[in-house]
Amino acid sequence: MVVSKWKAGWQTARKHKALYLLMLPGILYYIIFKYVPMYGVVIAFQDYSMGKGVFGSKFVGMKHFVEFFVNTPDSWKLIRNTVLLNSYDLLFHFPAPIILALLFNELKNKYFRRFVQTISYMPHFLSTVVIAGILVIFLSPTTGIVNFALKWLGTEPIMFLGIPEWFRTIYVGSEIWQKIGWGTILYLATIAGVDPALYEAAKMDGANRYHQIRHITFVGMIPVMVILFVLNLGHFMEIGFHKIILLYNPLNYETADVINTFVYRRGILDADFSFASAVGLFQSAIGLILVVIANRAARKYSETSLW
Repeated sequence: MVVSKWKAGWQTARKHKALYLLMLPGILYYIIFKYVPMYGVVIAFQDYSMGKGVFGSKFVGMKHFVEFFVNTPDSWKLIRNTVLLNSYDLLFHFPAPIILALLFNELKNKYFRRFVQTISYMPHFLSTVVIAGILVIFLSPTTGIVNFALKWLGTEPIMFLGIPEWFRTIYVGSEIWQKIGWGTILYLATIAGVDPALYEAAKMDGANRYHQIRHITFVGMIPVMVILFVLNLGHFMEIGFHKIILLYNPLNYETADVINTFVYRRGILDADFSFASAVGLFQSAIGLILVVIANRAARKYSETSLW
């Protein structure tokens, strides 16, 4: 039975060898840069020393995990901030490209549509450093355009980046602005693949434009939405820290400090590689569990899943 499956798989590979050759660079990338380095995870259970190397460092078991969860005073605050930031990001950022793609699809003037799409794509090509710089300048309490507008409206200037309660709003809002346009590409491609005959049949049945969007366009987007949602959950505990490092300061640590920024300070700046690896392993384990659960739920309640 196993031999026959291997034989069938080999015959399929020979038949489609051109396609497998196209896949080869991607496969090699993941093997070399993703799977091979995974042996280094062992240092999470060691007191790693660069001089002794991975195989010569002392094994200490769960010491670094205990240190993070039990002996680190701010560990639960870091976890809370990470979970909240990712939750808000999923709640507001994830549906934003879906809504924008539906709006783009309803635009009848193709030139105006192309112009708006191009404008929405542009922030994606700006580096995180530039985005953070724009935010700092625009939100400055003395020279920022936002506070100039508030002053013109008769409101006192707000030190946005110095108030912890504002940080999550600023972060999620900037993520939406930067990525919403680029995120519509997959959804617009999916909409383009919807059978036009479905719209014609719906019109004949008396469906208005809203019903067509709801029951045909949106339904056609669901498979892509499910796949992207499951993939996003894999990074739920690994929120990108580049923008946070560029925006946070001692005044907003209460809500801005997340696991990755703490690991950066402890693991990279203080050279505590074992501790950083232990926390990174914890984040990856949570991501894997969430992906497996979400994929199982998607397979159970829909026809789409990663595997």
